Amino acid sequence: MNGHKYVALDVDSANIVAGVHDCKGEQEMQAHIRTNSSDIRQFFKAVNGTVHVTFEEGTQAAWLYDLIRPLVAEVIVCNPRHNKLLQAGNKADKIDVAKLAKLLLLGSCSRSITGTRRWKG
Repeated sequence: MNGHKYVALDVDSANIVAGVHDCKGEQEMQAHIRTNSSDIRQFFKAVNGTVHVTFEEGTQAAWLYDLIRPLVAEVIVCNPRHNKLLQAGNKADKIDVAKLAKLLLLGSCSRSITGTRRWKG
């Protein structure tokens, strides 16, 4: 088994729902993090292995990318309009996180058009 972790974030101005999945797509952990630098750094320092992260493009995407990028192997800011799985079904934080993690694991996250050059990592 490899040590890759796939982390999906559902971000809003006050809180982040984070889901950590293993290489088989099974959820290892789910956390609620306050949207501030110290809590986010502390969360990512606690995740072991080679960490891949995705979250949807939004108002805090550039700030969050700059904060997380030095702590992980890969960050993908995705465009939710181009990820069909995100458009289907219920829109709840836990469900969005699970769908994002699945897309990340499969290598199917559609990168944000706006930040493509900047967010390639």
